[in-house]
Amino acid sequence: MRLALFADIHANRQAFSACLEAARARGAERLICLGDIVGYGADPEWAVDTVMDLVAKGAIAVRGNHDNAIGTPSDSMNGDAQAAIDWTRGRLSLEQKVFLAGLPIMRQENNRLYVHSEASDPSQWHYVRDSSDAARSMMATELQITFCGHFHRPGLYSMSSAAKMTSFVPTSGVAVQLLTGRRWLAVLGSVGQPRDGDPAASFAMFDTVSREITYLRVPYDVETAAARIKANGLPPWLADRLLIGR
Repeated sequence: MRLALFADIHANRQAFSACLEAARARGAERLICLGDIVGYGADPEWAVDTVMDLVAKGAIAVRGNHDNAIGTPSDSMNGDAQAAIDWTRGRLSLEQKVFLAGLPIMRQENNRLYVHSEASDPSQWHYVRDSSDAARSMMATELQITFCGHFHRPGLYSMSSAAKMTSFVPTSGVAVQLLTGRRWLAVLGSVGQPRDGDPAASFAMFDTVSREITYLRVPYDVETAAARIKANGLPPWLADRLLIGR
């Protein structure tokens, strides 16, 4: 089965639309959303409705920290992020809020774990920034492959049977086989708010038969997404950073 995996959509309609189109063009048979459907961007209603519809059709979605903050206010967000959450909360319907609140923190499927942050303490929203973070997450689950988001930068980690770690930044469009002799953690880049210096939206395809993962970058109408943020009175930096991928 060909899976399309998306993380950190952040209410960016233009980016998510482009990624969905690209995934379907590549034959995606199942869609996985790794959280943070809302936050930062200007189209939270559309983003939540879209994911709700996908889940109704068989997609899997888990809860991210921004999704969680809609119903459970956080004291750890910076001022711009909190302003966007407050604005978003006022835009969503009760049905949409209930959907976000009801999303699971983690989902397991065969030998795969789907989580927004990482597996050792997922409700604390720790980042996977390096091999040490990745090892902590992998050692907290018996599953062979973990897919996560939250960090907004693509990364791929593996652990040998002797607990030796490897890590690298994947190249867009180049398939990597996740060998059975190792355990793996794939950190997806962000659909709607990339922070690795590349403004293009990021998602990944995974073939459950060949065990190949392919990270992909998708150009989209970033100028419109940024303009909508400003037009809705959200903090200007949330728009400006889209243009530079930071």
